[in-house]
Amino acid sequence: MPPSSSPSRVEAESAPRAHLPRAALSGLAASGFLCIVTETLPAGLLPQIAAGLRISEAMAGQLVAVYALGSLLAAIPLTSLTQGLPRRSVLLATIVCFVVGNTLTAWAGSVAVILVARFVAGCAAGLAWGILAGYARSIVRPDQTGPAMALAMVGVPLALSLGVPLGTFLGGLVGWRGSFLILSALSIALIGWIIAKVPDAPGRAADARSSLRQVIATPGVAPILLVILTWMTAHNILYTYIAPFAMAAGARTDLVLLTFGVSSLAGIWVVGRLVDRMLRVLVLLAIGSFAAVAFLLTIAGEQGVAVYVAAAIWGLGFGGAGAMMQTASADAADAAGDGVDLAQAMVTTAWNLAIAAGGALGGTLLTTGRTSLLPPAVAALALIAFLIALAARRFAFPPGPRTPPPAAISGRQV
Repeated sequence: MPPSSSPSRVEAESAPRAHLPRAALSGLAASGFLCIVTETLPAGLLPQIAAGLRISEAMAGQLVAVYALGSLLAAIPLTSLTQGLPRRSVLLATIVCFVVGNTLTAWAGSVAVILVARFVAGCAAGLAWGILAGYARSIVRPDQTGPAMALAMVGVPLALSLGVPLGTFLGGLVGWRGSFLILSALSIALIGWIIAKVPDAPGRAADARSSLRQVIATPGVAPILLVILTWMTAHNILYTYIAPFAMAAGARTDLVLLTFGVSSLAGIWVVGRLVDRMLRVLVLLAIGSFAAVAFLLTIAGEQGVAVYVAAAIWGLGFGGAGAMMQTASADAADAAGDGVDLAQAMVTTAWNLAIAAGGALGGTLLTTGRTSLLPPAVAALALIAFLIALAARRFAFPPGPRTPPPAAISGRQV
């Protein structure tokens, strides 16, 4: 059970005017930021890593791939195995893995050791993503879960827009090994913040844990996962290869990413304000606007101005994507039982599959044609995602205000 100072659902509901626990949610957001930055940091340091380890840049790029593989393989099994453990202890264990993984990456002289360290850190990230949404929901009132998850997920677009540029910047200052040591230091600081500011929450009792089969069979979960696969595959086709696409249009990649990042922050703010009242509308607007962006780039992608405009609209819709998808999946899983964490682990798995699929498909399109082939593929996938979300009206993305599930209203911890 959580310590006496930790807020429970019942205590939260007895204080209807209580504000969001921003310090605690910021700790969860920082954990998500650390997950993504640890994954993407090598992408901005490939030449330095390759030179330092005397390997090719292609081999250095496997530091990113093996991390994603760890997240993909570990998210569901580790989340399932740790369902009964206190949430803060599990989260702290993942951060400790980041400290160890990044420190080994910084000091090891063997590529094999570094790859193992990266894989372990990736496994930890998969577990962290599996518990963050449920953890955020467990420390707020039922009517605050949407804004809480939007705040807890703010680290994702920040890391996606800053991860690679941050790696390049740090590499120029302290070298690639120093960059990973800085991440280790930040991880240690985050451990202190979590201990001081993030209340604990209990794991699930053995008789309250849902099985993987039960969760995937829950109405609404499968359509949400399909939306993530198609939408995020489309996103990653364009995001992974934004540099060659922007260059072909005469746009500056750094400014395109900056536009995307700033717009993503605005998207997070909008979602945090509106997700409890109009989740379905926000999802359809986000995916529909992305499809429109892809169509715009299909007909005007060779013009730099169109790329900047597209990045702004694209970022606005993508900024709250994590919060929207995790809110929807948690609501669907929670309505039928205690399957929130496993549902979030499935979201993590689907997201990582989409990253891999987007990178592979985009690379194939580039090698068989030109950058002009990317937007039509993105538009087609985004349209499929939109149609799935449009059809999933009853359980996945219901209209109207979100209604806290009966179990949450009765005072159960999520």
